[in-house]
Amino acid sequence: MDYRWKALISGLFFLLLLFNTACIPSKRFTVAAVGSILEDIARSSSKQSDISVIREGTPAYLMLIDGLIETYPQNEQLLVAGAQAYSAYAALFPEREDRDKAKRLYLKGRQYGLRALSKRGQLKELLHKPLDQFEPCLKGFGKKDVPALFWTASCWGSWISLSTDSVEAMAEIPKVLCMMQRVLELDEGFYYGGPHLFLAVYHLSRPKAYGGNPEKARSHFKKAFEMSQEKFLMGHVLYAKYYARQTFDRELFVSTLEKALEAPADAIPELTLLNTMAKQQAKRLLEEVDDYF
Repeated sequence: MDYRWKALISGLFFLLLLFNTACIPSKRFTVAAVGSILEDIARSSSKQSDISVIREGTPAYLMLIDGLIETYPQNEQLLVAGAQAYSAYAALFPEREDRDKAKRLYLKGRQYGLRALSKRGQLKELLHKPLDQFEPCLKGFGKKDVPALFWTASCWGSWISLSTDSVEAMAEIPKVLCMMQRVLELDEGFYYGGPHLFLAVYHLSRPKAYGGNPEKARSHFKKAFEMSQEKFLMGHVLYAKYYARQTFDRELFVSTLEKALEAPADAIPELTLLNTMAKQQAKRLLEEVDDYF
């Protein structure tokens, strides 16, 4: 494991121990201080280009978040951080490598996200109700709730995509879609156009008879590319993997993936890790091009 990563994790353990033994009177101060350190760790890891380092270091980070949430179960900042962290870590395990592990990680992230959202409104009570009762409650969430809505829907949707053999899981798609639509209404540019990428993949992963729409997907991809200035390379991978393949456009498939491979991973420092992952996926997809066309 990278020395700096180890040092950062060890330092946070020390701070937590210090806070507990020194009997600091203000728990709010403790959470704010540790929350700030967690944000620094997340920011630092997102700039890392060595995926193996993140795989080795993230479990310790997740244990820290779990422990903090156990101590401060009502803290929304920690719950949202947990949802995002579990989503990011799960993405490091492609379906072909460890499907079950990724599903467990996405479920944990979804759990944290829903807990954060359930602190306001009636979401918890309506979670298992019909869609016509669930959807109106989302109007009660505002722009400050976008991170919680986005990471919850991302974890939930990713879990469903790995659970296509479950009728119960597939039945939850409309609720996830409504949640991401609400994010789109509140802040369409969140996480470099993330809501647009989510909805683009949705429209391409469904048959036309069940809501699929390639042209809507293309429009969402275009908006996402504009918002990230085409520097979020995962968007290119998704565009090739879903749109180009579904429209049987080999030339577009190849050119889009080559564009991802040629672009610098660190054009936006905070996207270095995801862009590095995107480049790996782009390389693999190009090697399999004859299998698709």
